[in-house]
Amino acid sequence: MSSDKENEYFCDGLTEEIINALAQIKGLKITSRTSSFFFKNKDIPVSKIGKDLNVSILLEGSVRLSKDTIRVTAQLIEIQGDFHFWSETWDRKLENIFTIQDEISLLIADKIRENFGHFEIRDKLVDKQTDYIEAYQLYLKGNYHFQKWNPEDLELSKQYYSKALEIDANYAQSNFGLAQYYTMMAGLGFLPKTEAFKKANKYINKALGLNPQLPEVHYGLASISYWYEWDFKKTFQHLNKALEMNPNFAPAYIHLAVHNCTSGEPQKALKHIEIAITLDPLSSEVYFAKGYIYYLIEDYQTSIKFLDISLELNPFNLLATIIRACCWIQQNKIHQVIDYFTSDLPAAVDNSTKYGILGMAYAILNDSEKLENYLELLHTEIDKMQAERAQFFVFLIQILSNQKKKALNWLRVAIETKPTLMLLLFSDPMLNSIKEDIEYKEIIKNVFPLTIEVEKKGKKRKELLSKEQTKEYAQKLLNHIRQDTPYLNPDLTLKSLASHLEIHPNQLSWLINHEFNKNFSEFINHYRVEAFKRISKDPKNSHITLIGLAFESGFNSKTVFNTFFKKETGMTPMQYLKL
Repeated sequence: MSSDKENEYFCDGLTEEIINALAQIKGLKITSRTSSFFFKNKDIPVSKIGKDLNVSILLEGSVRLSKDTIRVTAQLIEIQGDFHFWSETWDRKLENIFTIQDEISLLIADKIRENFGHFEIRDKLVDKQTDYIEAYQLYLKGNYHFQKWNPEDLELSKQYYSKALEIDANYAQSNFGLAQYYTMMAGLGFLPKTEAFKKANKYINKALGLNPQLPEVHYGLASISYWYEWDFKKTFQHLNKALEMNPNFAPAYIHLAVHNCTSGEPQKALKHIEIAITLDPLSSEVYFAKGYIYYLIEDYQTSIKFLDISLELNPFNLLATIIRACCWIQQNKIHQVIDYFTSDLPAAVDNSTKYGILGMAYAILNDSEKLENYLELLHTEIDKMQAERAQFFVFLIQILSNQKKKALNWLRVAIETKPTLMLLLFSDPMLNSIKEDIEYKEIIKNVFPLTIEVEKKGKKRKELLSKEQTKEYAQKLLNHIRQDTPYLNPDLTLKSLASHLEIHPNQLSWLINHEFNKNFSEFINHYRVEAFKRISKDPKNSHITLIGLAFESGFNSKTVFNTFFKKETGMTPMQYLKL
């Protein structure tokens, strides 16, 4: 909401940092950046946002940046009742940005726990990234452009990450930023693969050495291990580490699903992708993955449904465009393929893809003249940077043209260089005609020597309080409530109550949840409702308004008072007074 729109990168960055901080909390489901940002600057009813994201609480806020001062506002909204149950404003100096993020994230987490139930919160959620605020701002600018996922913005992201490292060479996040730039550019075919992955490896390992607690770094290492090294054991170790640090990390679940697909386990893939959808329900990538899974199990109509959603969310998703065309080919809708790829195509569809898909279509139609034409065009692409994709299409055309021997020879040679996207080919239905071939099975066996499961840690969590402690603190809590009536203080918080009882807030939250089967707000507001009932019967208070009586009972919001009173008694406060 800053007057200078050039500050948008900073506001987006701060929002994403808070999302990442809250996402670390086990037991709290946080919607990912992509889906959250879908609603940015849009006037959409709270109920619709809640339904689209499948969440019960919205965090809404604004950031204003003016020179060296920042103002942050935040409010929490309960979807079901459509009411704001908490809001706060912070005015701080920009130099303390990481302290601000930690303060805001901890307070938001506290308020959610107070109103919705127990989960544990660490004493600190946001660590200081760098001593140089300018380096941090450059890093945020790099992220802002990286998220746009087109070559021009990716180049800008590289410039900003590099400038940040000129100021602070030991800035872990900016080292990771450069690593993801090189990985993405290699994956899209805009940089030579070997050179790009070598640089990505250098920067990501430096980031790991500087801060091994970043889930994004372990995810990046998983990507390099998988797509470049074909080391599936290392891939799973890093994905597990990323999810251990951030259980809401949707990209890790997508990656697990993709591996399940390429190793021929689509049902396992569907389980992982369903988790990813709950965390990132408006992501083009997650719907592409779901469409791809249904393509592999040869349910082409369902596949097209999800691929269309993916392309609606991101019309430039090239892989979604390719797999949808493959579905049409499998449905024998060859002329639909030809009509689409000879019309005005989205900018994301490069020549290799266009020539390759049309070549496959004419191979099925046995139109040798047009097939040769597109094969010739594909071979002109082989020497270019996007050669890898062109070679894949030549391979598929050989399969569809029944040139099995030629296709297997190419495959045997190609796997020696571990092409980035080749893992996606092995389970493709286009290869059904050669999947029972002994030579093909031998190739697959060498690539996927065994199935690796996600390691599950079955360690039993220790209870926060022993039975004796639970009994002791429960009695101590009730005595304090009855004797000192802390609930009459409208500013009472879980933390302040825990401090009085000399107990950690995590332990008090657990105690109230497990011993009294309530969250903090339900527990405290029960006593406030009882206080209202008592003082409203006293004739001395007849001159006080209904809301005045509510405030005297410890409530500080008319909406919260009405909501809790009806929940406790089954009637409105006015109905109660009339009775």
